[in-house]
Amino acid sequence: MRKKKFFNKKGMEMVQVAILVAIAIVLGLIFKTEITEFVNRTFESLDAGF
Repeated sequence: MRKKKFFNKKGMEMVQVAILVAIAIVLGLIFKTEITEFVNRTFESLDAGF
């Protein structure tokens, strides 16, 4: 008798992708103001150059 595999590679890869997306969303929410300020400063400096 062969034992059934409980986890297949494709399913584990999907779990890893879901975890990474969740981490990215949480970090984005935590650092929302810092990210917004950085983007605004970057575009202001780009506009000042032209």
